[in-house]
Amino acid sequence: MKMNLKTALRMITAGQEKAEELGVPVSIAVVDDGGNLVAQHRMDNSMLISQFLSLSKAYTSVVTTMPTEELGKYTQPGGPFYGVHTCRAASGICIFAGGYPVHDDGGIVGGIGVSGGSSEQDIAIAAAGRDGYKNPADK
Repeated sequence: MKMNLKTALRMITAGQEKAEELGVPVSIAVVDDGGNLVAQHRMDNSMLISQFLSLSKAYTSVVTTMPTEELGKYTQPGGPFYGVHTCRAASGICIFAGGYPVHDDGGIVGGIGVSGGSSEQDIAIAAAGRDGYKNPADK
């Protein structure tokens, strides 16, 4: 199944429900398998920068095929990807936690990024949104 608007909006709704449960306003972005924006939502009172960061996290999770918090571990001094986020060729890469690739049976179909809370909150909200991807009615 390809990422589409209906699915992206369902993921955003699942993420927003988790954000409301945690009491943190965030921005949530969903991208397709090429890192292109499908849908984005900025909750009331979320930080303005969270809009840019959520999209960057979603994009990064797709192009690196890993959660952004995992990439962040590899980019520390002495790590195999140290400095990648500062490389001009890698503009748009974000190493902050809160981005996840979205997988289907055939591989990565997109990504979700969340920004506005703590690292732990962004991870929990992004995971809730990612888990909202699957819906038997879409098959």
